[in-house]
Amino acid sequence: MGPFPHPAERAVNHVLRAAPLAMDRLRAHAGRTVAFHVGPVRTAFTVQTTGEVTAALDGAPRDLVVRISPFLLPRLAAGEEAAFRDIEMQGDAELAQEVSFLARNLRWDFEEDLSKVVGDIAAHRLAAAARGLARWSGEAVRRGAQGAAEYWTEESPLIASRVKVESFAREVSELRDAVERLEKRIERAERTLG
Repeated sequence: MGPFPHPAERAVNHVLRAAPLAMDRLRAHAGRTVAFHVGPVRTAFTVQTTGEVTAALDGAPRDLVVRISPFLLPRLAAGEEAAFRDIEMQGDAELAQEVSFLARNLRWDFEEDLSKVVGDIAAHRLAAAARGLARWSGEAVRRGAQGAAEYWTEESPLIASRVKVESFAREVSELRDAVERLEKRIERAERTLG
């Protein structure tokens, strides 16, 4: 490790410094190392006594390994609770619980940082536009998924709708009952004739 911190280390520490409670929580885990595997990207941090992190030394034992699918990143960024359950964590359970808590609750106040560069009013407007764009894109994805589901179930039934499946099951049940009634009639007719 050189004299300058790794960009990921700087970014994580920047967010941590803005949330002193998060640093207090991490102090209890000083000396422990967490590895993050996001697709092919791998990085590891060791918690310091200050509550900040530093890039882990090569060969340092990993107390916790966190694996995140790259496809999960947009859902995590949107704060989707179900996405957090899809993160794989192996290792120290107490540290895993802390990392999970911080991932769910720690947010970068980009508007505050932006205000230092462009001023409060411009930062507020830019942040509002970014939030609006994020809402719009999330809504567009949701509507696209609904449209695709409707197409697959109504226009080009690659996937059977619940109503069609229930109707088919009911018809199979009625057919089975009719066959059983026919079998009983045949048995009675054979007994009568035989």
